[in-house]
Amino acid sequence: MYNNNHLNTQRMFSVDKLNRIATPYYYYDTQLLRDTLEVIKKECEKHDNFHVHYAVKANANPKILRIISQYGFGADCVSGGEIKAAIEAGFPADKVVYAGVGKSDWEINLGLEKGIACFNVESIAELEVIEELAVAAGKTANVAFRINPNIGAHTHANITTGLAENKFGIAMQDMEKVIERADAMKNINVVGLHFHIGSQILDMGDFEALCNRINELQAKLEKQNIHVQSINVGGGLGVSYDSPDRQPIPDFKDYFRTYTTHLRLREGQQLHFELGRSIVAQCGSLISRVLYVKQGTHKQFAILDAGMTDLIRPALYQALHKIQNLTSEEPAETYDVVGPICESSDVFAKAIDLNKCHRGDLIAIRSAGAYGEIMASSYNCRKLPKGYITEDL
Repeated sequence: MYNNNHLNTQRMFSVDKLNRIATPYYYYDTQLLRDTLEVIKKECEKHDNFHVHYAVKANANPKILRIISQYGFGADCVSGGEIKAAIEAGFPADKVVYAGVGKSDWEINLGLEKGIACFNVESIAELEVIEELAVAAGKTANVAFRINPNIGAHTHANITTGLAENKFGIAMQDMEKVIERADAMKNINVVGLHFHIGSQILDMGDFEALCNRINELQAKLEKQNIHVQSINVGGGLGVSYDSPDRQPIPDFKDYFRTYTTHLRLREGQQLHFELGRSIVAQCGSLISRVLYVKQGTHKQFAILDAGMTDLIRPALYQALHKIQNLTSEEPAETYDVVGPICESSDVFAKAIDLNKCHRGDLIAIRSAGAYGEIMASSYNCRKLPKGYITEDL
């Protein structure tokens, strides 16, 4: 585990500076982001064949993307818009991988035009379209087949992706015939296999199970004289939402060691990772203000100017984020922390203790750097929250 005492709330938040900006907004601690990237880079450099691609869907703030691109990582994209954003931020096109179950023609053509590293293909139907468009463009498309390993990760049902019932990937039993089909296509070059079993995974046993399944599949394919250049294991490493100050940087050493220990790579095979949440979650916080303190019949409410339109994870996943009152030192009281949106699900937390709240108090909702700003909406005709980095303040 790295830098347990790396960060404390006082160092992260300069209340005077945060007070200058109209809330709600996102604040990103770029020193923590850089420290996290340095740890990942250090661990990867121990292995010549390890390659990290940042999962752009976690946070596509241009300033965040530019910082990450400076560390030599690739980009994992799930839309044409993300491909554009990644390349504009400085990620080399030949380090961009493109996944997603529903790639539109224009998105595939964009990938072909830019010369991206690989399309992670999720069905025979998609493979046929990529072949057709590659022929028309006079290009050869590199593809990796996303395999559904039918592994249930210990995480929320909405972010589990590796079960047979999920929409993602090709069933393991169909793998051989898909590869045979691809081998007959002149404008398709099969370079690897792709896997991703889910998100916010903290149990290394889930990744061990994935390694075992990949080992089985590779052995089976080799009996058919099928060999691939690369294995892409996706991402999924979780973060500590309960204690962001105690563990600001996830245990990447243990994460990479799990694959080194349990995955049997062949000579010369390259191993690719697609990390998102674990890179950016802890560096970001949603900053809000208390609009009202309301005494209900049975409980007390702290009503914020931020809502589910700014951070949807609690409403969508029942996710819990650490919440702090940055401007009160009075003894704690118990609150339901809610937003202003006209929905009963617009609740950040129930029955939590905060330093006594008053109208105007500055509130930080922590570990919001991933799937926060990027998932914001303008429901109720609200303005989208802006994102600020340390250097902006």
